[in-house]
Amino acid sequence: MGYIMGKAEGSDELWHGHVTALAVAPRYRRLGLAKNMMLNLESFSDEGLDTYFVDLFVRISNKIAISMYESFGYVVYRQVIGYYAGEEDAYDMRKALRRDKDKKSVVPMDRKVMPEELEW
Repeated sequence: MGYIMGKAEGSDELWHGHVTALAVAPRYRRLGLAKNMMLNLESFSDEGLDTYFVDLFVRISNKIAISMYESFGYVVYRQVIGYYAGEEDAYDMRKALRRDKDKKSVVPMDRKVMPEELEW
């Protein structure tokens, strides 16, 4: 049907949950599986690990996934140039959790970054 893989990483105000992979088989899409898996990861990141935000990287050409993540409350934080094997840029999308009371973790950057500039 589908799976999600995630981790926690960073330190201080960059302590966050990260979605490494999310996949749902075509015949099981549009049933809410992705949303439920994301909610579980977000809940554990928030309540279990007390992280500031959850983030993920998505190809800028993957409009369907970007739209889905936006419907889950994620925003584009920054664009990473050549993130995918130097061939395609990625959006770093984030969703603030309750520990980030001022929502500082989701204020979009005003410039594109290179992969070597990523903090973790």
